[in-house]
Amino acid sequence: MSIRTSRLVAAALATVCSLAATQALADDSGWLIRGRVLNMNVKNGQADGLERNVGARVEANNKTFPEVDFTYFFDKNFAIETILTYPQKHDISAGGTKIGTLKHLPPTVTAQYHFDLGGIKPYVGAGVNYTRFMSVDLPPGLSVKKSSTGLAAQIGADFAIDKKWSVNVDLKYVQIDTDIKAAGTKVGTLKIDPTLFSVGVGYRF
Repeated sequence: MSIRTSRLVAAALATVCSLAATQALADDSGWLIRGRVLNMNVKNGQADGLERNVGARVEANNKTFPEVDFTYFFDKNFAIETILTYPQKHDISAGGTKIGTLKHLPPTVTAQYHFDLGGIKPYVGAGVNYTRFMSVDLPPGLSVKKSSTGLAAQIGADFAIDKKWSVNVDLKYVQIDTDIKAAGTKVGTLKIDPTLFSVGVGYRF
């Protein structure tokens, strides 16, 4: 075989390998949509003397609600997940007595690494949460900061049913807090910082 022919063969093989890799990447990339039932367990930490300033421990209630998330896979390992839901209404209590309500909308985006163990695909992720507080109904003189930004971390796994469908379990920790104000003056910070456990089904397309 001549040097020229060898080079042509090598170039052809390189092209084939490149196309195969591109196709493999295309096969591994794509969207995964999940519907999940999520339980929010609220930490209710009291910072900056909130309990002392208000005169009682201030708390938001735990919640269970549906959510939808969209995950885009760049390849079989790396993905980005966006978690969406509708505004959640919370009862706000002070010293065990309900004093009002508010709603919060907490979209979260995480970057994930997925492990491939055949029919089981565990993953870890980290990202950021932005929470918007709205429809605040508190006693006269009390108010809250309107938004919060914090870190998010997650661990979970998808259990394949077939090539398209899967069952998912997921655990997240998200930093969410809001300042409590009395007559416009900050009197403390309510650290909600929820742990979120969810189960659901996913469809890959």
